[in-house]
Amino acid sequence: MQSAEIELKFPIDDLSGLQVRLPTLGFHLDTPRTFEQNTLYDTPTRTLRQSKQILRLRRYGDLWTLTHKRQTTSASSDPTRYKIRVETETHVDDGPALGLIFETLGYAPVFRYEKFRTEWSQLPASAPSTISGPLFPGISLPEGLAPPSPGGRLVLDETPIGNYAELEGPPAWIDETLAALNIDPAVCITDSYGRLFLDWKQRTGSPAENLTFDEIPALTPEPELLTVLR
Repeated sequence: MQSAEIELKFPIDDLSGLQVRLPTLGFHLDTPRTFEQNTLYDTPTRTLRQSKQILRLRRYGDLWTLTHKRQTTSASSDPTRYKIRVETETHVDDGPALGLIFETLGYAPVFRYEKFRTEWSQLPASAPSTISGPLFPGISLPEGLAPPSPGGRLVLDETPIGNYAELEGPPAWIDETLAALNIDPAVCITDSYGRLFLDWKQRTGSPAENLTFDEIPALTPEPELLTVLR
């Protein structure tokens, strides 16, 4: 399936407090806290990275997913305000076997990152007619590319270098959700976890090569959180 991915991240100081608030704002728990492993593949010369593409194999619980992302030529000229990508994604039965196929074809694992992810979603009272919003002036999507579904998704990620929330959906919905959560848009970021990891390495001088709990043992994920179910 190919679709437009529009998202923003923001850091979380109080993960438990945020989760308690979500049901009161109409969010429903889709997936409880689940361990997630991601591997990015690229050529030895980093062809995909140079062209701002990613090829990712993800294991989320027992589910394997293959994802390709690329930039859209129709995105705004101000990429710092939001993140929009063309995403093609499919489930696979045997992730390790697919990884071996990639390596046979010349793609090697170049970066691994892990997190504990909790997934929430919210349906709007009415479907918006456009994907514009205060932070997101009108976005023109490529022909044949489906816009994000009405409503949106909020995921909570516990990573070895800190906790982040990610909002994905129509920009108007993202704007409304930020306001409902009292999140200052100025703290929102569009950086990938790879970029956040590199920035963290520069600040800390860590020798870690991957954003994984075994390479960054000093920061452990929070214990199991009390989750409000529906």
